[in-house]
Amino acid sequence: MPRSLEIQTDSFPIAGTFTISRGTKTSAEVIVCAVGEHGFSGRGECVPYRRYGETMESVGAQIEASRPLIEAGLSRADLQHAMPPGAARNAVDCALWDLEAKQTGTSVAAMLGLAAPHSLTTAFTISLGEPEVMAEHARANAARALLKVKVGTGDDESRIRAVRAAAPDAAIILDANEGWPEDRLAHHLRIAAECGVALVEQPLPAGRDELLADIDRPILVCADESVHHTGDLASLRDRYDAINIKLDKTGGLTEALAMKREAERLDFRIMLGCMVGTSLAMAPAVLLAQDVAFVDLDGPLLLARDREPGLRYAGSLVFPPESALWG
Repeated sequence: MPRSLEIQTDSFPIAGTFTISRGTKTSAEVIVCAVGEHGFSGRGECVPYRRYGETMESVGAQIEASRPLIEAGLSRADLQHAMPPGAARNAVDCALWDLEAKQTGTSVAAMLGLAAPHSLTTAFTISLGEPEVMAEHARANAARALLKVKVGTGDDESRIRAVRAAAPDAAIILDANEGWPEDRLAHHLRIAAECGVALVEQPLPAGRDELLADIDRPILVCADESVHHTGDLASLRDRYDAINIKLDKTGGLTEALAMKREAERLDFRIMLGCMVGTSLAMAPAVLLAQDVAFVDLDGPLLLARDREPGLRYAGSLVFPPESALWG
C-alpha cells in the first residue's frame, strides 16, 4: 500500500495580539502534514512566514507539488534535496520523523540518543508596545526565569529600562526583528548591557548586518533572520555570537540537527526558537533544544487555545512531548 499524504490548514487565535517591529497578528495560521503508511500516521506542523516570502497558499502548493514523491516513499535524506529549506519541508520532514517513530515503536528522542529528555526553561515573549504597557506585561510575568522582549524602534531605551525595572530578577533577551537603525545600534547595545540583558537578537536587517563585525559588542548578539540553514553559518562568524535555529527556517528537524552540529563546531551559542504555532510545531524543537544555551519555545503560551493533547508547560518550564502528540 503506498503512502498517503493529507494537508490541513488550521487557525488558532492569539491571546490578545502579538506585535513585533514588522506588525501585529491576532491568529496563528498553520499547515499540518499527515503522512500515512501501513496503518500508521505521522504529523508535522509548519507556520508560513511572509518575511521569507511564504503564504499559506504557496506553502500548501509546495507540499502538494511534492505529493508524488512523498507518496512514493521519499526518505528524509532525499527530502533535503527534493524541497528547499522553509516551512513546507519542515512539515513534511517532521511528519516523516513522527511516522518512523510510530512504525518502529522507537521514540524520536531515542533516535536522537536522548535517553531521558528533560524539561527546559523557555522564554516567554513580551510584545512590542508602549513602555508602560510592556512594563505591565513584564510585571505580570516577572516570576518567569526568562523573558523575550520584542523591541525594534529607533528609541527603545525607555522600553528596555521599563521592562528591566518591572522584572528585576528575570533573564532578558531582546529581539529587535531587524528594526534598529544603524545609528542607534551602539546606543541600544550599551543600554542593553547596562540593564543586564543576556542576548540581543537580530538588531539589523539581514544583508545589512556587516556593521556588527566592526563595532564593540558588549553583550551576545544572535542571528535570526540572517541565518536559515547550515550553509549560512561560516559567513556570520565575525558578526554574531549566537544563532537562532527555527525548524520553519531550516526546513525540518533533519537539517536543524546538521545545523546545530556545525554551529557547535564553529563555537556559536545556540538558541532554539519558534514561530507562533501550536504544541505540534514545538515538539520536535523541544528535543533538539535539550542542551542549548537559550530556549524560546513559548508559541502555545501565546495562543488562546492549543491542540489537545499539547505540550505541558508549568511556570517557566516546557516538558518533552508525549507520543500521542508527536515523536
